Amino acid sequence: MANPKFETPEEYIKSFAKPVQDVLKKVRGAVKKAVPDAEEVISYNVPAFKTTGWILYYSAYTNHFSISCPPPFTIFDVFKEELSAYKTSKSAIQFPLDEPVPVKLITDIAKFRAKENLETEPKNKKIKKRAA
Repeated sequence: MANPKFETPEEYIKSFAKPVQDVLKKVRGAVKKAVPDAEEVISYNVPAFKTTGWILYYSAYTNHFSISCPPPFTIFDVFKEELSAYKTSKSAIQFPLDEPVPVKLITDIAKFRAKENLETEPKNKKIKKRAA
Protein backbone atom coordinates (compact mmCIF):
# COMPACT_ATOMS: atom_id res chain seq x y z
CA MET A 1 0.00 0.00 0.00
CA ALA A 2 1.39 3.37 -1.01
CA ASN A 3 1.85 6.12 1.54
CA PRO A 4 -0.77 8.87 1.19
CA LYS A 5 0.29 12.30 -0.02
CA PHE A 6 -0.89 14.97 2.39
CA GLU A 7 -2.05 18.37 1.17
CA THR A 8 -2.62 20.01 4.56
CA PRO A 9 -1.40 19.62 8.15
CA GLU A 10 -4.98 18.74 9.11
CA GLU A 11 -4.98 15.78 6.69
CA TYR A 12 -1.69 14.58 8.16
CA ILE A 13 -2.94 14.80 11.75
CA LYS A 14 -6.27 13.10 10.93
CA SER A 15 -4.41 10.13 9.44
CA PHE A 16 -3.46 8.97 12.95
CA ALA A 17 -5.42 7.39 15.81
CA LYS A 18 -7.06 9.83 18.23
CA PRO A 19 -4.36 9.62 20.95
CA VAL A 20 -1.64 10.50 18.42
CA GLN A 21 -3.82 13.25 16.93
CA ASP A 22 -4.04 14.76 20.41
CA VAL A 23 -0.25 14.72 20.75
CA LEU A 24 0.26 16.30 17.32
CA LYS A 25 -2.32 18.98 18.10
CA LYS A 26 -0.39 19.88 21.27
CA VAL A 27 2.83 20.16 19.28
CA ARG A 28 1.09 22.27 16.64
CA GLY A 29 -0.49 24.50 19.29
CA ALA A 30 2.84 25.04 21.04
CA VAL A 31 4.49 26.22 17.82
CA LYS A 32 1.52 28.42 16.84
CA LYS A 33 1.61 30.04 20.28
CA ALA A 34 5.37 30.58 20.09
CA VAL A 35 5.39 31.94 16.53
CA PRO A 36 1.88 33.16 15.68
CA ASP A 37 2.94 34.64 12.33
CA ALA A 38 4.47 31.37 11.10
CA GLU A 39 3.01 29.78 8.00
CA GLU A 40 2.03 26.14 8.40
CA VAL A 41 2.64 23.97 5.35
CA ILE A 42 3.31 20.41 4.26
CA SER A 43 6.94 19.78 3.31
CA TYR A 44 8.47 16.34 2.77
CA ASN A 45 4.91 15.08 3.35
CA VAL A 46 4.86 16.21 7.01
CA PRO A 47 3.64 19.41 8.69
CA ALA A 48 6.15 22.23 8.96
CA PHE A 49 6.28 25.85 10.07
CA LYS A 50 8.19 28.64 8.37
CA THR A 51 8.66 32.40 8.60
CA THR A 52 11.68 33.91 6.90
CA GLY A 53 13.10 30.38 7.00
CA TRP A 54 12.10 26.93 8.23
CA ILE A 55 11.31 26.74 11.93
CA LEU A 56 10.63 23.03 12.33
CA TYR A 57 8.89 19.95 11.01
CA TYR A 58 6.86 17.58 13.17
CA SER A 59 5.83 14.00 12.54
CA ALA A 60 4.54 10.89 14.31
CA TYR A 61 5.66 7.28 14.28
CA THR A 62 4.73 4.06 16.06
CA ASN A 63 6.29 4.86 19.44
CA HIS A 64 7.35 8.49 19.22
CA PHE A 65 6.83 11.84 17.58
CA SER A 66 9.68 13.89 16.19
CA ILE A 67 10.60 17.48 15.75
CA SER A 68 13.13 18.10 13.00
CA CYS A 69 15.02 21.30 12.36
CA PRO A 70 16.96 22.23 9.26
CA PRO A 71 20.43 23.80 9.56
CA PRO A 72 21.85 25.47 11.46
CA PHE A 73 21.58 22.86 14.18
CA THR A 74 22.32 25.25 17.06
CA ILE A 75 19.27 24.14 19.06
CA PHE A 76 21.16 21.00 20.01
CA ASP A 77 23.79 23.09 21.78
CA VAL A 78 21.46 25.75 23.16
CA PHE A 79 18.99 23.20 24.58
CA LYS A 80 21.55 20.49 25.34
CA GLU A 81 20.49 20.02 28.96
CA GLU A 82 16.74 19.97 28.18
CA LEU A 83 17.25 17.52 25.31
CA SER A 84 19.43 15.12 27.30
CA ALA A 85 16.34 13.09 28.29
CA TYR A 86 15.44 12.42 24.64
CA LYS A 87 16.91 10.56 21.71
CA THR A 88 18.40 12.98 19.20
CA SER A 89 20.11 12.83 15.83
CA LYS A 90 21.86 15.48 13.78
CA SER A 91 18.57 17.21 12.97
CA ALA A 92 15.77 15.58 14.98
CA ILE A 93 14.46 15.00 18.48
CA GLN A 94 12.35 11.96 19.36
CA PHE A 95 9.74 12.25 22.09
CA PRO A 96 8.03 9.07 23.35
CA LEU A 97 4.29 8.98 22.65
CA ASP A 98 3.60 7.50 26.08
CA GLU A 99 5.03 10.52 27.93
CA PRO A 100 3.55 14.00 28.36
CA VAL A 101 4.24 16.39 25.47
CA PRO A 102 7.00 18.81 26.57
CA VAL A 103 5.01 21.86 25.47
CA LYS A 104 7.32 24.43 27.09
CA LEU A 105 10.41 22.91 25.49
CA ILE A 106 8.75 22.83 22.06
CA THR A 107 7.59 26.43 22.51
CA ASP A 108 11.10 27.52 23.50
CA ILE A 109 12.66 25.72 20.52
CA ALA A 110 10.17 27.30 18.11
CA LYS A 111 10.81 30.79 19.51
CA PHE A 112 14.56 30.25 19.28
CA ARG A 113 14.34 29.01 15.68
CA ALA A 114 12.17 31.99 14.65
CA LYS A 115 14.67 34.41 16.21
CA GLU A 116 17.55 32.55 14.60
CA ASN A 117 15.85 32.82 11.20
CA LEU A 118 15.46 36.59 11.60
CA GLU A 119 19.12 36.96 12.55
CA THR A 120 20.34 34.92 9.58
CA GLU A 121 17.78 36.13 7.02
CA PRO A 122 20.13 38.42 5.03
CA LYS A 123 22.60 35.55 4.58
CA ASN A 124 19.87 33.28 3.25
CA LYS A 125 18.49 35.64 0.62
CA LYS A 126 20.11 36.70 -2.61
CA ILE A 127 20.11 40.43 -3.08
CA LYS A 128 18.63 41.43 -6.40
CA LYS A 129 20.40 44.22 -8.23
CA ARG A 130 18.23 47.00 -9.57
CA ALA A 131 18.34 47.75 -13.24
CA ALA A 132 20.20 50.99 -13.93
